[in-house]
Amino acid sequence: MRSRELHHRLAVLLFIAGSLSVEIAANLTPARAQGFAPEEAARRMTAAEGFEVQLVASEPLVRQPVAMEFDDRGRLWVIQYLQYPNPEGLARVEVDRFSRTKYDRVPEPPPHGPHGADKITILEDTDGDGRMDRSRDFVDGLNLASGIAFGHGGVFVVNVPYLLFYPDRDRDDVPDSDPQVLLKGLGMEDAHSVANSLTWGPDGWLYGCQGSTVTANIRGIEFQQGVWRYHPVTDRFELFCEGGGNSWGLDFDRRGNLLYSTNYGGHVLLHGVQGGYFIKSFAKHGTLHNPYTYGFFDHAPHHNFRGGHVTVGGLVYQGDQYPEFLRGKYIGGDLLGHAVYWHDLEPRGSTFETAHGGELLVANDTWFAPTDLTVGPDGAVYVADWSDARTAHPDPDADWDRSNGRIYRIVATQGDGAKRPPATPQIDFATFSDEQLLRLHQHRNQWHVRRARMELARRGSQALAATLREQALSAREESPALEALWSLHVIGGFDESLAADLLDSPHPAVRAWTVRLLGDRETISGELAERLDELAEVESTVEVRQQLACLATRLPASQAMPIINAHIIRDVDREDPYLPLLWWWAVERHSVSGRGEVLQRFTRPSLWRSELGREFLLPRLVRRYTAEATPAGWDAVVELLRAARVASTREPAARGEPWEKLWSSVLQGWQEQTGEPAARFRREAAPTHPLSQLILDAWRERRSDLSLQRLAIALGHAEPAAAAKREAFDRSTPPDRRVQLLQALQVRVERARGVGAGGVGAREVGARGVGARGVGARGVG
Repeated sequence: MRSRELHHRLAVLLFIAGSLSVEIAANLTPARAQGFAPEEAARRMTAAEGFEVQLVASEPLVRQPVAMEFDDRGRLWVIQYLQYPNPEGLARVEVDRFSRTKYDRVPEPPPHGPHGADKITILEDTDGDGRMDRSRDFVDGLNLASGIAFGHGGVFVVNVPYLLFYPDRDRDDVPDSDPQVLLKGLGMEDAHSVANSLTWGPDGWLYGCQGSTVTANIRGIEFQQGVWRYHPVTDRFELFCEGGGNSWGLDFDRRGNLLYSTNYGGHVLLHGVQGGYFIKSFAKHGTLHNPYTYGFFDHAPHHNFRGGHVTVGGLVYQGDQYPEFLRGKYIGGDLLGHAVYWHDLEPRGSTFETAHGGELLVANDTWFAPTDLTVGPDGAVYVADWSDARTAHPDPDADWDRSNGRIYRIVATQGDGAKRPPATPQIDFATFSDEQLLRLHQHRNQWHVRRARMELARRGSQALAATLREQALSAREESPALEALWSLHVIGGFDESLAADLLDSPHPAVRAWTVRLLGDRETISGELAERLDELAEVESTVEVRQQLACLATRLPASQAMPIINAHIIRDVDREDPYLPLLWWWAVERHSVSGRGEVLQRFTRPSLWRSELGREFLLPRLVRRYTAEATPAGWDAVVELLRAARVASTREPAARGEPWEKLWSSVLQGWQEQTGEPAARFRREAAPTHPLSQLILDAWRERRSDLSLQRLAIALGHAEPAAAAKREAFDRSTPPDRRVQLLQALQVRVERARGVGAGGVGAREVGARGVGARGVGARGVG
């Protein structure tokens, strides 16, 4: 113990000495770095009318800033990404054309692994003039550190391939111990797309992005792009949604919608929903990990695009320093356009579309490279500037100038907020009483609300539970009710009894979040499952129905399928940009493990009266079961086809349609069968399966359908093969059809030789079934 105390005191003395040396350096004139000097760069900037740009910090206090965040004392913490782009101590084994690098080993976590150049630095304004004048390193020696968040008595840090937690419960700005490794397996093949943007969700989960050209494998969950989350209390990890490009920037709007930024040209953000699958550059970044998504979501449609194609650090402005017209706008840095823009967010069914609103800051300087944005305690937007002529690293051995970096503040000079002094207020949330933290929930600057919630989460105090419960149930306005629900949840006060009451809330967002929080529980009672089924039958607001679809992927099939069935019967969301695919993903989630529950609903007559069920869900289900390439899967296809045949004669809305259209789904599913188990099934079980006879019967009814004929031949049927032979050698047959028939007969020859029945279509359908671009933003193709 004595040794540990001496070690800690020595660390503190070294820390103070380092801080003093940096303060002394700050008063010296730094050597001229590349580009314009800090003050000159600030003077060259053009701010929107009624705003001005102020220099907050520059070299030598900060260099190469990649992420920043204010702590609960109003101090600005910055990650200096000085190790970029190559990790220390690792040898490159291979670099591909997409800048993905394989290294010789996985490094040990800090401080045991290689000692890198990255550091986390605390910046302070000690004299209140709005400029940072003191710099202290909380930790150094990091090796590709890219994300930071505060909470639960310490600091969470992304240092790939790890998510780390540095405890600092005595709050002396010195880690109490080596970091705890919370997660391992974050991708590190490309330093400009590693995990980033640690952000607390209103539900108490820690969310983060992972960019394009890296692969994570965390607790058996592999992904290349997407939004992930970690719960520090329960130690749970989830991939929240998959896809989205090289995203750096994540935020939640006032209703808790998750928005994350993108590098896709013509767009600025994606609306992330729980369990969603999003667009990727599939040829470059790989396919989605579920081969049965049969569609994906695109970016939010954007109007009047300006600037470069990389949006970073995007946030929803919910501060109190700017004029009211900017509240709720999406503000993002344009890395390649050297500017900061604001954008309109408009509802589009259950999701959003965006439009360019205006230029908040134009740098007039090609060295300006924004890497992160955050809202401070004063309500102003702070911008981290990488300050470099380069914005990518096509050459991993390129020489980077690591001598500089800047942080600016964009402040309003007109309106009520402009009357507030720009200096960082002196605050300390740890000293506030529970009642003070509760009052901060009414603050106009969301930064204060979020820090108050995280302080309550740290304390885990139940003293406010009754008050928060009453506010969640009785608040007349939606936002106070929602804030109360979120804070009640993070202190452990959310339960099924409250949930049952909140499902009757007059506020749609409260109902939606009640459904969301129930989905995060491992189980729910049968009584509450019935209550959710009842809600599904009558819910009038699309955002609540969206969350019910997300919930249905997380419940057991016996509880999920009644909710899904209710929406099939109601048939109200067929034209929504998101909901048809969300309902499909819910069905697909249970298609094998809950096969009986699924088939029970999809063979009912009521399905055929629903356009959503008949035209969207059923074809995908037939395709899914065909692609499964198992006797059980094909049994399910037979059951669905026979039900469709009956419906085609009985149901007016479905007459003459389902039977014919479903054969294309069978064909697609057959083409998607891959792997040795599927090949063995095709050779051994498929030819004698009842579905094989149905396929032959279907071809007899539609002899001109070449696709059906090819499939029947591939299954070994002699009659379609003989017909193909006759027609192929008939000189009156058009040449292109003769070629296709001969190709079909070649499949028969290969099967006879034991090679296997290969593809049956003129063009193989991709494993996602989405072609070159998929089914579009709506996934309905």
